[in-house]
Amino acid sequence: MDPQSTDVSPLSEAMGARLSAARAAARGLRGLDVATKRAVLHEAARRLAGQGGEVLAGNAADLAAHDAAPGGGRGPAFRDRLLLDATRLARMGEGLRQVAAMDDPVGEVVEARALPDGLRLRRVRSPLGVILLIFESRPEVAVEAFSLAFMAGNALVLRGGRESMNTTGALYRLLGEALLAHGVQGGALLGITDPDRGLTRALLADDRSIDVVVPRGGPGLIDFVVEHARMPIIKNDRGLCHVYVHADADLDMAVRIVDNAKTQRPGVCNAMETLLVHRSVAARLLPALHDRISGPARATPVRWFADAEARAALAGRPHVAPATAGSFDTEYLDLALSARVVPDLPAAIDHIERHGSRHSECIVTASPEAARRFQQEVDAACVYWNASTRFTDGFSLGLGGELGISTQKLHVRGPVGLQALTSVRWVFDGEGQCR
Repeated sequence: MDPQSTDVSPLSEAMGARLSAARAAARGLRGLDVATKRAVLHEAARRLAGQGGEVLAGNAADLAAHDAAPGGGRGPAFRDRLLLDATRLARMGEGLRQVAAMDDPVGEVVEARALPDGLRLRRVRSPLGVILLIFESRPEVAVEAFSLAFMAGNALVLRGGRESMNTTGALYRLLGEALLAHGVQGGALLGITDPDRGLTRALLADDRSIDVVVPRGGPGLIDFVVEHARMPIIKNDRGLCHVYVHADADLDMAVRIVDNAKTQRPGVCNAMETLLVHRSVAARLLPALHDRISGPARATPVRWFADAEARAALAGRPHVAPATAGSFDTEYLDLALSARVVPDLPAAIDHIERHGSRHSECIVTASPEAARRFQQEVDAACVYWNASTRFTDGFSLGLGGELGISTQKLHVRGPVGLQALTSVRWVFDGEGQCR
């Protein structure tokens, strides 16, 4: 297909039938009892534990294909996003059980009141319908998304990237078996392993079958979905996250926070990409931090792209290069960071306003006043005081995972959890009232 063409190839008859099944399943899920929802999720967790070998075998095939690619694949951070192991399988199972233990959001009455003529009205949570999630390399996204969408009464269409298709294929089969074991229509989950971008464009054009699309991946994927989608988008944009170390910060705390935010899992969207340091503490903080994250004890040292003042504080140390014009707009998703020394708190906030992605931002300070000003003025979905940005995560926040981290401002902002997969509508009870 010509990538510049505006024509969209029609969906195959088989795919059209599967989407019709998803639409029918969404209707049935609106009234599905919570006991059955919980039973399905627990069944999926049991099957994940019992059939984990099949999932790991598929993952091994995907990892082998990645490693055999020219140049050894797309790098260690990408490989880490692709990797599943026993620990991550166990976390996926715990996420399923965590969602199963939550209150059912469907039917929750958000507001109830009566008009003077006796007409009673309620604002009630209802499922979104059929959700299309397009994601790239992280296969555990499939399980997180299924648990949340299903508990919120939605049918789910999953389209993962070609890099993880063996892993996701195994997960789709396992989740489908859990649904069938409890008599739920198979159309509640449509897992697609075909990576054809033409198929993706056709899905994005089918706003009669699909109610909402959630893209979860890099800028290329986000831009593609924004360009082609005919249905509403819950946008999960890049995570260009900052940590700002203020003049009065506990520097040992700052080193720990920056280390965790940058190195604990550098290939994810809530990892820190840019470090901002107050001028008065740069000469003490930066060498100590460099020793910790870029010193000889690190098997893979963090690479620095630093402005002139930061380089002066790090003079003679390895793995430090000058920041370029584009450094502070770069989401590395790797063991690399940008560093800048700033004169004061307003300058740090101004930098984040110009370069941030409105995802997650942190200030390290002993001053409640500085922290509150930072939290009030920084325009981001999640704003931290003295804590790592890595907590912007549905599982860590007790949401059982998330469909992504929304950086937009309508409907949902931050981790897209259970309630975010419903909308609120009006329900009226009358006794013959007319206007």
